[in-house]
Amino acid sequence: MVQRLLRYLYDGTFSQQLRRFVLVGIFTAGVQMVVLWALIEAGGLDYLVGAVLAIEFTIVLSYVLNNAWTFRAVRHSGTYEYLRGLAKTNLVRGTAVPIQLAVLAALVELRGITYLPANAAAIVVSGFYRYALDTYWTWGRSL
Repeated sequence: MVQRLLRYLYDGTFSQQLRRFVLVGIFTAGVQMVVLWALIEAGGLDYLVGAVLAIEFTIVLSYVLNNAWTFRAVRHSGTYEYLRGLAKTNLVRGTAVPIQLAVLAALVELRGITYLPANAAAIVVSGFYRYALDTYWTWGRSL
């Protein structure tokens, strides 16, 4: 699956879509890191609680950006359709939250890696899963 996704970055039916998805993901991952840092360092939250809040914030941001740019050919434009798509992406990406949190906790607790680099790794690991499900279920496209 990973090899197939990487091949689509260069030459595939949805290569432009995948590149846009990756660019949105990189941007929102950066936003997630800043939000996580602020919640922990300024807000005093536990890193896992902060991660859940930062993840939800970026789930919404990712949907807004992906709907407007990545999947604009099939974008959700009506109010009902838009809110339904937001709910679907929350469900899809919500199922990736345990994956991201498990990787984050394992790297912090078992490997002693600080929470920001550990979160970056967790974002990458769960990113392939999110792309596959979001593409198929939220926007109704096949890989």
